[in-house]
Parts: sequence; structure tokens; C-alpha cells
Amino acid sequence: MTDMAAALGRLGELAIEVPSWAYGNSGTRFKVFGTPGTPRTVQEKIADVAKVHELTGLAPSVALHIPWDKVDDYAALKAHAEGLGVGLGTINSNTFQDDAYKFGSLTHVDAAVRRQAIDHHLECVDVMDATGSRDLKIWLADGTNYPGQGDIRGRQDRLADSLAQIYARLGANQRLVLEYKFFEPAFYHTDVPDWGTAYAQTLALGEKAVVCLDTGHHAPGTNIEFIVAQLLRLGKLGSFDFNSRFYADDDLIVGAADPFQLFRILFEVVRGGGFGADSQVALMLDQCHNLEEKIPGQIRSVLNVQEMLLRALLVDPTALTEAQEAGDVLGANGVFMDAFYTDVRPALAQWREARGLPADPLAAYAASGYQKKINDERVGGTQAGWGA
Repeated sequence: MTDMAAALGRLGELAIEVPSWAYGNSGTRFKVFGTPGTPRTVQEKIADVAKVHELTGLAPSVALHIPWDKVDDYAALKAHAEGLGVGLGTINSNTFQDDAYKFGSLTHVDAAVRRQAIDHHLECVDVMDATGSRDLKIWLADGTNYPGQGDIRGRQDRLADSLAQIYARLGANQRLVLEYKFFEPAFYHTDVPDWGTAYAQTLALGEKAVVCLDTGHHAPGTNIEFIVAQLLRLGKLGSFDFNSRFYADDDLIVGAADPFQLFRILFEVVRGGGFGADSQVALMLDQCHNLEEKIPGQIRSVLNVQEMLLRALLVDPTALTEAQEAGDVLGANGVFMDAFYTDVRPALAQWREARGLPADPLAAYAASGYQKKINDERVGGTQAGWGA
């Protein structure tokens, strides 16, 4: 295996963007559950992000969702975040909650509805200008439920035209990041269902358009690390939305369902140049904490990524290549498995302490009194949540 000290030496390069909406209330399709201490404003969400970063050193930026996180003064919001030690990151659009989008947004047959959706994205770019954000992330609920309901090819043409108008508004250092999802809420077909469609649409747009890979947006059994490798070699992997799934788009804590899958994905990220100071790939979370406490849930999530990244960095590339080229099937697999089964938790605890971080961030949070503080303070007002 690669030397542990050498692998640990690269951990300081890890930064994980966390989503503002993970700190608000969420739930099942049947009910959104309220919990004590839930933020009422985007400023309170950012304060919770800052606490995660304080304890882990892994969450230096927060992704915003418009209009959920809409404010009158984004320059002031940026200053507020920086005062707490974090930055504002990706701006996420929302074209799935307005009544006008029942039959689509950027793909809608009605030009007026498409104009509304395009204008919303142009507003999001205005927000990016004010916050200094690099990425505009677009996930579309557009699709159909029944064969013949819509013109599949025509919807792709309209999508291409809508995206081109948004792309034209981007600044020199801004990117359009197109996310895909193989089903839901549309069940017969989704307009951006897979990496191939997202790749084709972004390729047509230009170099400032890339693909977002959400680890929960695939059919069961999909080899996600193969998709990672392909998008990296094609230069079109822009970002990850890390989460876990058991059945569908479950949005659970990353690594909860299949830690080995997370390890394999991160190995391909490292192998393909997607990790490090020079990488343009954003590592992000996209999760909804329905039952667990939200801040500890985010702490657990970023720690899971850190742990599996360290294991991936322990894979000896020379030994792996030699075994692969020699046709040594079991030897090559053994190089992988030896790294994956290495218990890196004691080394990580020491690494954190050497950098002034708590050895056990979850225990430190429990002892900090922060949860009681926000439970007591955040009384009254409207808690943030889906649609807030």
C-alpha cells in the first residue's frame, strides 16, 4: 500500500461544499417534520455550516438554493458568511415548485413558461455575480409520465435552446453545471435522465458547461465509478452531489448504504485528477436529514468522505498497475481490498489533533452545547424547509 504518511499529507486539500437545505426541515413525501433548533433564515443556516467547518475543517463553503435562500442584499450575505469563516458556493436553481412547471420548465411546449424558467436562471446568475459564486447548478424535474404524452425529441431541442440562452449569460469564470436523474418526479421519461444526455447537452454548449453526478440518481446496480472515470477523461465532470440510496433518490448520509462504493468512486476521482488543488471538480453534499439531527448528520457525512478518500489514497498505483498488466486478477483486487479494509480512524484522529481540530468531531459537537443553544434561541418565526 501507499505509505500512510504520504496519504495523510494530501488530506489538507479536501474541501466539501455543504448544502444550505440540509439544515432545514425535510421529511417523507407525506410530511415535513419540524425539529428544535432548525434555522429560520439563511443566515442561521450559514451559522450551522460554520459550526460543521469549525469542528471538521472540511466544509469551507455552502451551496445556496434560489428562491429558498433569497435575500435582498447578497453582498451583505457574503460578508456575513466570511465573518463566520465560510464562503458562498454553488447557486442552485429551482424550476420544480411553481404551478407553471407542471408539464416542464426549460423543455415546456409553451414559450412563455420556458421564458419564465430561463429568466429565473438569469436571476440566479445575477446572484452569482453578487456572491462571487462560480457554478450555476441546474436540476430539472422535466419529463413525462406516459408514452405519447410529449414529444421526446422536441423536448430535447427546446432544452438545448433554453440552456444556450442561460449559457450565454455566464461570466468568464462561471460555469453551468447540469445534473441528471434517471427518474422522479417524471416516471416514463426524464429529460435529463443520464450522464450521456447531460454530456451531450453540455458538450454542445461549450467549455463552461459541465456535468454534475449525484450518487443517488442512478438505477440499482449502476457502476457509478465507471461514469466518474468517463466524465473525467472527457473533461466534463464538474461536481458531485454526494449522498446514499437504498432504493431511489433517498438522499441519505453519503457512505451509509455502501461505503465500498464511495471508496471506489473516490479512487477514480483521485486516479482521474479530480482531487487536489488544481482540480476543477467540486465535491458537494446533497442530503436531507429527515430523522437524524441535521448538524451531526452533516458532520458524519463529511467525515465519511474524508475517511474513504484516505483509504483511496492508500491504493498503491504502481502495485495495482503491475498486477493489472500481468493479468493477476486476484493480486490486483487484493491491492484494492487491502486499502479499503485499512482502519484509518486512529490516524485520522491524530491528524485532526495535530491541526487543532477535535479528534472526534461528533463527540465535540455533542459536548459543545451548540444544539441546546440554537434550540433555545430559534423560537418563533418560520423554520426553513422544503419550499421555505
